[in-house]
Amino acid sequence: MEALALKSGGVYVDATFGGGGYSREILARADSRVIAFDRDPDAIARGQALVQSANGKFTLHQGRFGDLALDEAVDGVVFDLGVSSFQLDEADRGFSFQADADLDMRMEREGPSAADAVNGLSEAALADLIYHLGEDDESRRIARAIVQARAAGPITRTLQLAGIVERAVGGRKGARTHPATKTFQALRMLVNDELGELARGLSAAERALKPGGRLAVVSFHSLEDRMVKQFIAARADAQGRGSRHMPDAPRAREPSFTLERKRATAPGDAETAANPRARSASLRWAVRTDAPAWDDLEAPVLAARAEAEWRKLA
Repeated sequence: MEALALKSGGVYVDATFGGGGYSREILARADSRVIAFDRDPDAIARGQALVQSANGKFTLHQGRFGDLALDEAVDGVVFDLGVSSFQLDEADRGFSFQADADLDMRMEREGPSAADAVNGLSEAALADLIYHLGEDDESRRIARAIVQARAAGPITRTLQLAGIVERAVGGRKGARTHPATKTFQALRMLVNDELGELARGLSAAERALKPGGRLAVVSFHSLEDRMVKQFIAARADAQGRGSRHMPDAPRAREPSFTLERKRATAPGDAETAANPRARSASLRWAVRTDAPAWDDLEAPVLAARAEAEWRKLA
């Protein structure tokens, strides 16, 4: 909320409504309007009570934030990336292996699921996916175990997949997280095109913000945080930096953002004690200038083989 620098009469976008925490806090702190988005139909249903109680100051739209289009310039856009606590806690969504459920992971409840990826991608593509999007060095071993297991029958359940991964890597005794965590992350990111959505969402926010407007992004793993960091840094530091031996490079583009803080903000000990899911959160923010928006950000192609095979499945 401090990063958004809320002001009376402002218009703010909650690009990832989820359970509505950001929207409610903005409405409680400032006499302002909030426009919220979420691709999950369950989140839209949860938000209807707030729509009814906000006296016209809150609107909620079902859709991807990568498709964010507004009829007016706004004073702030906030993203809270990744899976929501509601999605994790609802076992039937298949995002978590804390309980047995269908291996689903679709935020919109439409299209191919994580089970389709696990059973349809080649061993090489699975290894590519788990290594690049899951950032797991054991990706080849895990992919091989998945392919061997599915030869006996389809992999359709969360605990089934978690068990395959755990056996493949020997359990990793003493590890802080379950050995299947990174595999589940990689599958979820592929199924929901999360890096592509983030690239489109950041560019959409840049276009939507008025001069002085604030962009605030909370991410939970290094791939997302790196994209946000590079997006903001490039647009806030358009003037090339010289050295004592060479003059500054000529300005290629006018900076579309300025930075108040270069480093990410992490949760403190008290916050992580109260909410363990916040332990990996990273907040970055920037302030919009009056310069034209830059060209749209392109999402990095990290797991090329997996993404190509996934497009054929989809």
